[in-house]
Amino acid sequence: MIDKYRGFSFTKHFKLFGIISLLLISVGLVSLILTVCGVPGLFNFDIDFVGGTTFEFRLPVTVDKSVTDRAAELYLDAVGKAPSSVTSSGENGLRIKALELSDEEVEAVRNAIVGEYPINVENDYQVERVSASVGRDLTRSAFLASAVAVALILIYIGFRFEFKSGVAAVCALVHDLLVMLSFYVIFRIPFNINFIAAALTILGYSINATIVVFDRVRENRKNMKTGNFGEIVDTSIWDTMSRSVNTTVTTLIVMVMLLIMGVSSIRNFALPICIGIICGCYSSVCISGPLWNKMNHGRVHKA
Repeated sequence: MIDKYRGFSFTKHFKLFGIISLLLISVGLVSLILTVCGVPGLFNFDIDFVGGTTFEFRLPVTVDKSVTDRAAELYLDAVGKAPSSVTSSGENGLRIKALELSDEEVEAVRNAIVGEYPINVENDYQVERVSASVGRDLTRSAFLASAVAVALILIYIGFRFEFKSGVAAVCALVHDLLVMLSFYVIFRIPFNINFIAAALTILGYSINATIVVFDRVRENRKNMKTGNFGEIVDTSIWDTMSRSVNTTVTTLIVMVMLLIMGVSSIRNFALPICIGIICGCYSSVCISGPLWNKMNHGRVHKA
């Protein structure tokens, strides 16, 4: 089925893909720049990054979706605003995360939950405050981890193929991260520790798909005696298309099931992963190879 579309040239339509990518990353890029400049409220930062209060309860019932939904309602009634997240912690554990609360608000939340689910406060209740300085340290660590991962990937790709291919691969990875940021802003996904895990997962997934394409480019440069470099890139992309599509679909099936059946904390992790998997497939096929060709100025290749 894929063979009948092999006449389509990804390198010749690079400008079209570039426009699509600019539209996809625009929200995330602008929001990131404005946030760095001090504009608040663009990202739905969880307490992991901005500080806040975490409640831990050990309830006498199994904590399922009905219990977490009821706990969210009780919190809303007690404080007048919704919590950042309400999740299960083990079979009987209930964890509520919220932005900074006063002592009176903390007591109101505790009384609301204890009134609904009688517990021993001394043994089955714990509250912890996370300062904003801890959140700043975590933000710094998140960006540092991503930057180090991207730098090492650039070195590896540049060593295995050539420096221009490494730059093209890194541009595709930055593209994937910015698309994820765009979806975090649009869908108001809680920006917490899950983002670091999702971002590093997508970096690994996307670069693996890109390396498969680049490896085929290297093989075809040896096997194709003459030809334009863009033709070699297009041939390599189509040679690996079945692998790219099949890997993406099978991985998505698992993540979509987690998205549908998982609890809220799992869904907040699975949604960015789903977005990143689709974006990683798109960038490895439509961005990295054509960008490498663009950087080579479509030169004629001689074996």
